[in-house]
Amino acid sequence: MFPRSTHETFAQKLYQTFKNHKRFSKPKLSRSDFTICHYAGDVTYQTELFLDKNKDYVIAEHQALLSASKCSFVSGLFPLSSEESSKQSKFSSIGSRFKQQLQALLETLSSTEPHYIRCVKPNNLLKPAIFENSNVLQQLRCGGVMEAIRISCAGYPTRKPFIEFVDRFGILAPEVLDGSSDEVAACKRLLEKVGLQGYQIGKTKVFLRAGQMAELDTRRTEVLGRSASIIQRKIRSYMARKSFILLRFSAIRIQSICRGQLAREVYENMREKLLL
Repeated sequence: MFPRSTHETFAQKLYQTFKNHKRFSKPKLSRSDFTICHYAGDVTYQTELFLDKNKDYVIAEHQALLSASKCSFVSGLFPLSSEESSKQSKFSSIGSRFKQQLQALLETLSSTEPHYIRCVKPNNLLKPAIFENSNVLQQLRCGGVMEAIRISCAGYPTRKPFIEFVDRFGILAPEVLDGSSDEVAACKRLLEKVGLQGYQIGKTKVFLRAGQMAELDTRRTEVLGRSASIIQRKIRSYMARKSFILLRFSAIRIQSICRGQLAREVYENMREKLLL
């Protein structure tokens, strides 16, 4: 920071640098404030004490004293970094420490795949099973969830690799998969066959607009339902036919036994008459 700078000169520098930026504006009733137009709303910042915060030095003796505390919580708040111990200067500002921590955080995020969990406060009474709709909606708007959903729906929120897409929705048009080893061509023919519009074919994935995956899943469920009905019909027919054949065989067997018994009785009667 420049030694002769003030919060007013800092504000004037911002006005000159970002005067044409669509996200930056200057309040009419203030000479040193500035407004940032976030997607969740306009936020006005005050430049007072901006420069003082950057001059807020951390004294090395104080930091060494606190880091040597026997309380693990206190010592953990003031760790000694290797960069600060190697510097000749005895002072380090809060801004420089924050910059180092932010850089370390960005390096960690770049080397991993972070997943974010957004917590929403359901009510101000701190009681379970109570949801205040207006309060929850305000939190979702301020947190950028609604805007993220809008942006996602405006683009292609559903992205599926070709092999997964063909494996899942190939039953909608089995004829397009006969003798085809090209997954990209199979995806194109499949989408044309089902009459879907507005999709995009990428290098490794197929991009679908909002609602198109649900439509394909609905058609897939209908096909699976019809297939299940056909399988059930065939099984019931097989079981009925098997039962009929068994009953017919049993009836024929009983009839043959009855006819044999009757024939034997007739024979015995005729034999007794002849002997008399």
